[in-house]
Amino acid sequence: MGEVSIEKIVSEIKRLKKEKNAVILAHYYSRPEIQDISDFLGDSLGLSQEAGRTDAKIILFCGVNFMAETASIISPDKKVIVPDNRAGCSLAESITGEDICKWRKQNPGGVVVSYINTTAEVKAHSDICCTSANAIEVVESIPRSKKIFFVPDKNLGAYINLKSGRNMELWNGDCCVHEQFDSASILEMIEKYPQADILIHPESNCSGDPEILALPQTYYYSTSGMFKHLKSSTKKQFVIMTEKEIIHQMQKEHPHKEFIPAGNHAICGQMKKNTLEKVLLALQNESPEIRIPDEIRDRAWFPIKKMLEVK
Repeated sequence: MGEVSIEKIVSEIKRLKKEKNAVILAHYYSRPEIQDISDFLGDSLGLSQEAGRTDAKIILFCGVNFMAETASIISPDKKVIVPDNRAGCSLAESITGEDICKWRKQNPGGVVVSYINTTAEVKAHSDICCTSANAIEVVESIPRSKKIFFVPDKNLGAYINLKSGRNMELWNGDCCVHEQFDSASILEMIEKYPQADILIHPESNCSGDPEILALPQTYYYSTSGMFKHLKSSTKKQFVIMTEKEIIHQMQKEHPHKEFIPAGNHAICGQMKKNTLEKVLLALQNESPEIRIPDEIRDRAWFPIKKMLEVK
């Protein structure tokens, strides 16, 4: 696609946004050109909260399907569309509502904590949701006498267990991108870049390793937490252990700092299914639409609402 084509596509996207009273929400892992045309850029929950605040009639969510589902749960009065409804997530797809039902039968009185990176169906079977930013606070809000089933991310769950001293039962799911970031890869980055801060997403494989957690160079953050660290740090060099497209916005906000990606393999292929051309088509056709059936939406909203009430 040539430069003139890109300009025409972007111009038409802007025109249609205004004509249709639409807003574009993009995740930090989106292609840079999609980040640049978004009205709001952020993590999955932050974007869904923005969806609830906007006056727009149409929300075009550039992420993966579970994110658009969450936006639809929070904002049922708005039309939520996506560029490509085939953009899935290995983590969200690793568990079903039936899996939770089986656990409940064996553990009456237990509490199911679902990471926000789950389908609407799984949320509907959960007691409370969490994000990577508030996961520890959510878990600590539950009495220690209660048995907890944390789904679906084994790595984030291991991190919470390590930090909180809990012994939650963990579902064996993972993000196929963050699963690659094991302890050996962190040590390798420290050896290569001894002056850098190593910013690690807690979905990473190394997140349950107490030795990595104890290192003075390592910091575990959600995507939004990483940006807060960059604002407060006096360091000039940072290794970013998450999906590499987040560096696009980091570089824009901090042009005089150096950001080193976790590697060429740090790419979410599902996010890359969304393109500028598909954004334009979605606005033109107002589809594909993500709509949650009322009976699932009502049940899925409860654990999200409960999470938002945790201080």
